[in-house]
Amino acid sequence: MDTKIFTDGSSLGNPGPGGFCAIIETKDGNHVAKGGEIDTTNNRMEMAGIIAGLNFLRKNMPQITECAIYSDSSLIIQSMKEGWKRKKNKDLWEQIDKLIVQFKKIDWNWIRGHAGHPQNTKADKIAVEEAEKQQKLARTGKTPAHKTSIAKKTTTQDPLQMSLI
Repeated sequence: MDTKIFTDGSSLGNPGPGGFCAIIETKDGNHVAKGGEIDTTNNRMEMAGIIAGLNFLRKNMPQITECAIYSDSSLIIQSMKEGWKRKKNKDLWEQIDKLIVQFKKIDWNWIRGHAGHPQNTKADKIAVEEAEKQQKLARTGKTPAHKTSIAKKTTTQDPLQMSLI
C-alpha cells in the first residue's frame, strides 16, 4: 500500500500525562501529527495516534482511500481485526469508527514495540516527548487539573487540532 500510518501513544503513569504520534507516509512525503493530554492512559493515546493519522489524511489528502496502519497496540489491532470487545474509551472508538468508513480499505498491522522498527521508534520518541510536555505543563500549573477529552479542544493538540512537523 502506498500510504502507511505508524502510530504510538505514551502515558507517564497510567493514568498520567500522555502523548501520541502518527507518522503518515505517502507518495508525496512524510507528515507527523502529534499531541497530548494532561491526564490520560496509554490506550487512549494509542487510539489518539490512529485518529490523528486518519484525520490528517481525510483533511489534507481526501483522494487517498486506502492505507495501512501500523501500531504496537495489540488491543487496537485485535479489536479491529478480530472484533475484540470494546470495554473502555467508547468515545475514541466512536471517532475511529466514523473515520474508517471514509476509506475504501484499511490494513491493520501489529508491530512489536521497542524492537528497532525505525518508524515505530520515531513515533514512540515523539509520543514520549509530547507526554513530557504535558507533564511539564502540569507541574507549572498552566493546564486545567481536570481530565480533558480527545474529542474536545485540549490544552495542547488533539487529533482534530494536531500540530504537524
